[in-house]
Amino acid sequence: MSASNQSSTSFFLTGFPGLEAVHTWLSIPLCVMYLASLAGNSLILWVVRSEPSLHQPMYYFLSMLAVTDLGLSASTLPTMLTIYMLGLREVAMDVCLAQLFFIHTFSIMESSVLLTMAFDRFVAISNPLRYGTILTSPRIASLGLAIMVRSIVLHIPAPIMLKKLPYCGNRLLSHSYCLHPDVMKLACADTHINSAYGLFVVLSTLGVDSVLIVLSYALILQTVLFIASKAECLKALNTCVSHICAVLLFYTPMIGLSMIHRFGRRASPGTRVLLSYLHFFTPPVLNPVVYTIKTKQIRLRMLRLFWLHKAGIRDGQDH
Repeated sequence: MSASNQSSTSFFLTGFPGLEAVHTWLSIPLCVMYLASLAGNSLILWVVRSEPSLHQPMYYFLSMLAVTDLGLSASTLPTMLTIYMLGLREVAMDVCLAQLFFIHTFSIMESSVLLTMAFDRFVAISNPLRYGTILTSPRIASLGLAIMVRSIVLHIPAPIMLKKLPYCGNRLLSHSYCLHPDVMKLACADTHINSAYGLFVVLSTLGVDSVLIVLSYALILQTVLFIASKAECLKALNTCVSHICAVLLFYTPMIGLSMIHRFGRRASPGTRVLLSYLHFFTPPVLNPVVYTIKTKQIRLRMLRLFWLHKAGIRDGQDH
């Protein structure tokens, strides 16, 4: 296929199957979810930045998670809103490749941040006296930089390889946004190299991260079992609840989606789309809620900042 034809190639995205007649109405809860993600994660970043007592490793990692969630939401937003609000399903190839790059990059970033948060909890529980000296600000910055470089470098080849493939015939994607496996299957050429590379990226990132997270919690559990006091044991485990919830929110829909793609060939298209939505939309919306509810320091600081802001408004009105 010539370069000019390649550049003019476009794909067609899919909304929720069977509900095309009410797509405009579905745009309302979708907009609410995007606004909730924006407000919740921005609020987390604001609280951590404005409260000096929260300038600790755990909250720095939480800020990284909030930034990643904002990036993931922003990556899916353009095509989701054009499908459900405007009814436009066609997307240019270059736009599609850019979107899949950012979606997969931020997904790997989120997995990496969850891994570093598991390491943070392990250090805090197993070696609390050296916690501050092990996770110093320069080391945290280095971890953040490593996460970003790892995610970007691993995904740069994917859109380049897809760009070189010829596409003909059916160009209908099975999701409301562009994903690497979804675009790859539309190529009318041999995609074994693309498939092998995609599998390598998934196994070396999401696969390794999930195994290391489980290993971290096995070591945490081993450490906690040696704590004599039951109250201290429960207190130590309670500091991990928010992170465990975040891990489950991220990995559970992804595992379900992978199982359906590989073994559930009879599963309805709606099931796949729903699991995909849960995977990409649930963590950015619920992570701020979980951490606000389960983390006492954030909850108290948030209430305190709101009360101070409210008192300032009242004082201004009185004057």
